[in-house]
Amino acid sequence: MKRIGVFTSGGDAPGMNAAIRAVVRTATYHGIEVYGIMRGYSGMIRGEFVKLDSASVSNTVQKGGTILKSARSHSFRSKEGRQQAFDQLVNNGIEGLVAIGGNGTFAGAMIFEEEFGIPTVGAPGTIDNDLYGTDYTIGYDTAVNTALECVDKIRDTADSHDRCFFIEVMGRDSGYIAIPCAIGGGAEIVMVPETQMSVEAAIETLRSGWQRHKTSFIVIVAEGDVEGNAHHVAAHIKAAIPQLDTRVTVIGHIQRGGSPTAADRLLGSQIGIAAVEGLMNGMRNVMAGIIDRKLVYTPFIDTISKKKPINQSFMRMVEILST
Repeated sequence: MKRIGVFTSGGDAPGMNAAIRAVVRTATYHGIEVYGIMRGYSGMIRGEFVKLDSASVSNTVQKGGTILKSARSHSFRSKEGRQQAFDQLVNNGIEGLVAIGGNGTFAGAMIFEEEFGIPTVGAPGTIDNDLYGTDYTIGYDTAVNTALECVDKIRDTADSHDRCFFIEVMGRDSGYIAIPCAIGGGAEIVMVPETQMSVEAAIETLRSGWQRHKTSFIVIVAEGDVEGNAHHVAAHIKAAIPQLDTRVTVIGHIQRGGSPTAADRLLGSQIGIAAVEGLMNGMRNVMAGIIDRKLVYTPFIDTISKKKPINQSFMRMVEILST
């Protein structure tokens, strides 16, 4: 393999640039040319390729976002769009791909390889930490720390005004951001898709706290919770406990930005190296990940279809520490 492409797709995540840098420098180390594909699959279809070398990725490891930019492509979902992407890769002599993204990115890569035979190794880049086959995804640690900083600040005003704050964090269909924010931020309740905690149960917990003369509360709500978003949950609880002075804060996309933590820079670098060397060793349709501090390669079909379970001991910690 003499020439590979690297791209980022889907939502941006802190640490993606560390992964891009590692891909470029690992390929260069092994005498392989690297082309950056701008704007994910959309750029692949349009032929937006930029040759990268070690100098191209200097001073990027500490930057948030992605220097290759990201986009979601409707055209790539069609056979015609994938044909155009394949033609662009062939015309530019690209023999393999490193895809940095989440399960949508990997689903596209898997179909692409099955149709056209372009080998791809994935790097798990998403703040949601919802990919099976790795303990942590690139961007997750930074997102948790960003969200937790916000929770700490909101706790100050909640305590000052005797209020109940409902704080919505990201995570799509996963509670991986919400749970450590609840534990680290001293929340009384955390509502995540995995536990399907009812609004009625939350009402009972808050009512019990109120009866014990507790005057301020923090409720963390994952955006994908089955009971709805934070505004929905807050409205139901306010109706049941009208004496509560309630406020809602949606942290939003601030969780996706910012300089990556040391953990995300290290993880992005590890995975970037592993992705390139995986391609060199003939791997395809797999995601590089770290499980129990060991490098593993998981088939795309497993990362997409298998559910990553929540650590139940964390849920027990929330219950014990919120009493």
